[in-house]
Amino acid sequence: MRRLTLGIAAVLPLVGLVLLLAAPALDIWWQHDPAHFWLVLVAGALNASLAYATGSAARRRGDARVFLVSLTFLSAAGFLGLHALATPGVLLAGPNAGFALATPVGLVLASGFAAASSGPLTGEATAWLMRRARLAQAGLLAVIGAWATVSLMGLPPLDGAELERASGPLLVFAAAGVGLYGVAVLRYARLYRRRQAELLLGLAAAFTLLAEAMVAVAFGRNWHATWWEWHLLMLIAFAVIAYTAHRQWHEERFSDLYLEQTAAGRREISVLFADLEGFTSFSERHDPGEVAEMLNAYFDVVIPPLVERFGGDVDRIIGDALMVTFNRRGDQPDHARLAAEAGLALVEATAAVATERPDWPRFRVGVNTGAAMIGVLGTAGGRTHTAIGDTVNIAARLESEAPVGRVALGPETVARLPGARTESLGAIAVKGKASGVDAYLLVSLNGGSGEPSHGQGR
Repeated sequence: MRRLTLGIAAVLPLVGLVLLLAAPALDIWWQHDPAHFWLVLVAGALNASLAYATGSAARRRGDARVFLVSLTFLSAAGFLGLHALATPGVLLAGPNAGFALATPVGLVLASGFAAASSGPLTGEATAWLMRRARLAQAGLLAVIGAWATVSLMGLPPLDGAELERASGPLLVFAAAGVGLYGVAVLRYARLYRRRQAELLLGLAAAFTLLAEAMVAVAFGRNWHATWWEWHLLMLIAFAVIAYTAHRQWHEERFSDLYLEQTAAGRREISVLFADLEGFTSFSERHDPGEVAEMLNAYFDVVIPPLVERFGGDVDRIIGDALMVTFNRRGDQPDHARLAAEAGLALVEATAAVATERPDWPRFRVGVNTGAAMIGVLGTAGGRTHTAIGDTVNIAARLESEAPVGRVALGPETVARLPGARTESLGAIAVKGKASGVDAYLLVSLNGGSGEPSHGQGR
């Protein structure tokens, strides 16, 4: 029923456009500059917020599809902003050809990104694109900025250029945009049939509306109903995406768009677990406010280095326990060393805090390396993107065997740290395993003797 409703809603604007074009007397004229400015500005702002949200999600998860969707929104938002400024009396006294033409240009660029996002994206293509994500964003913003500069300065080819309704150039723009949006709609509809995810259906509906907006751009008459229609179609299209995204669980709002390898992919990672020895007894003896103060003091000095210096991803914090993963996106070939360095830095930083508060508990750390499943767990009522598998379980077990203020390593982590000095803890029992797992205490990453020498990260 929902698909039928969306289908009817998507067809109605096109039917209305055809009726207005067939009966010009119905295509009424209404020029209202403030209404035009605010309508386009709201659509552009909505679009920009979607670009930011999807771009952040794409970088956090390393997902190329979500990143290309963010470029779709960014290109449309940027050129829509320029079109809003084309309203006479806002930025310029009179009309500007480049700003007026910004909308069809932005819609065509957006259609290319939309079609690309719906295509088959392999692991190699994803890695290649995400390594260049910031460059791609900067390049697109540079194109928007260059268009604005050329338009304001009245430079060729935008010096006085004006595309007439249903002219050759506009028809080319419309045909290209409609074709690319059509490809995206078909692919996302096919993906929806497999996943039954509301966001995919919303994206297909929005791209249908943008395709119809391209047709209205080509055939609409300025300040007439046909002209206002494509403005409204764009606003509705972006509102549909914003609404469907808002309905999703906030922690992984765009997970329905993830590629298969992001939603449920196997990857080699290193996992760091840390928790406070004696936390339970400390909590029993102190007021909850004091417990919270202690945890915040520790996490303030621990989490920023883990994330910013060593590139870890904080998977979860549960009370005093901390789980951090490395190479979650497949972009850290030296993840074992990074995790070990992070573990040493963690115990060093928290030891400095504890010297001023000797009654506070101290951290112990476990690090393990191996294959794990990285993906989304949960349903619409609660989702999280996490790592699961034996590698994670062993990391947690190693942490429980580590002495206070020390870092315990699994055998695969040690094998990837040539030159490191370790001490054997022997084999530790792991639930579900017939034989124990060899465990080691990390003394130094660079050999030598005495106190641990802490790595400096990348």
